[in-house]
Amino acid sequence: MMEIGFEKTLVFLVFILLGMVLKVKFKSPQEVNGIKKIILNLALPATIFIALLGIQIEISLLLLPLMALALNLFLFLVTPLLLPLVGVNKNTPTYRTARLLIPSLAPGLSCFPFVLEFLGEAYVAKAAMADLGNKVFVLIVLYLVAMHWYYARNQEKQTGGRAKLMSLLKTLVTEPVNIFIGLALLLLLLGFHMESLPFVLSNTLSKLSLMMTPLVLLFIGMAVKIKKHQFVQILSLLLLRAGFVFLITAVTVLISGLSVQNDVLLLLSFGLSACSFWPFAHLSLVDGWELEKKAKTFDSNYAVAILALSLPLSTILILAVLNSGSVLNSWTTILMVGLLLLLLGTFVPLLKFLSKKILKMGLSTNKMESATTERV
Repeated sequence: MMEIGFEKTLVFLVFILLGMVLKVKFKSPQEVNGIKKIILNLALPATIFIALLGIQIEISLLLLPLMALALNLFLFLVTPLLLPLVGVNKNTPTYRTARLLIPSLAPGLSCFPFVLEFLGEAYVAKAAMADLGNKVFVLIVLYLVAMHWYYARNQEKQTGGRAKLMSLLKTLVTEPVNIFIGLALLLLLLGFHMESLPFVLSNTLSKLSLMMTPLVLLFIGMAVKIKKHQFVQILSLLLLRAGFVFLITAVTVLISGLSVQNDVLLLLSFGLSACSFWPFAHLSLVDGWELEKKAKTFDSNYAVAILALSLPLSTILILAVLNSGSVLNSWTTILMVGLLLLLLGTFVPLLKFLSKKILKMGLSTNKMESATTERV
């Protein structure tokens, strides 16, 4: 199992490297964004549709969206505690940007392809059900948070807020992934499965599904862009985020008594998903309203940097989890890995803090010595 997993990981890395090589051929962001749209609007919906039609409806699956939403809310509440640790000051555009992006998840781009390859279609279906709760959070809750921060700073009358919320709800309902999920669940309730569908339809969906993993890996390779001065700070923040995902998973496994290895791996893989693009869409909307203002609510460049680093880091962590076999089957092991990630996340910021303190102490000592010498 470990050898097969290692070989799959090497194949994934080859595709990511190919994406990095292809960067020279995709010079504009619009071209790379086109690949992302194909993934989200064709390959991913087809994969989820096939996965859902292959499962048996269980009441327990209805808990998955609530669990995902609880994870989003937990990360949202813990993020303000993490940001000062990595040197992000409160009430700044960078602070608000990170608070918006860190709690969000994008399993479609960073989790589903690997879950499909390592755990199978049944677990993709479970991940898709969980993603419904995440989508409510990133599309509605984070939108309301972004609007609240914008109006609080600009002290403007909140006109048109209801219309904008209705527009977001419409997006939630009309998104291809959600349409396919709803249609698949309806067909399941009516007793349909993939074998029940016409050959043309089922074969078309199967071919579309085959595109997803290669396209996602190529997209990851092409999307990797980050500024050097932001690298350490954002990496530390994302490692802290991952550490808390491991901690909350350890608590969940301990309380629930979960012992199925693949279920534990799914929980970890889903929670380690990259940050979502949707919060970036919300803050981009606010940026458009603040074109003529010097004091911005959000920092769009910082948001892009978070997204750029989040995707490859999540890929590495998810592949490590899925290749771990039975190593992460115990809540104590999961807890220890979480603590290790928290330690790694705080190491560089703590080192910088200590070096500044030492430098200040050195300067103070030099001043005292100079003053003593002058007196003599």
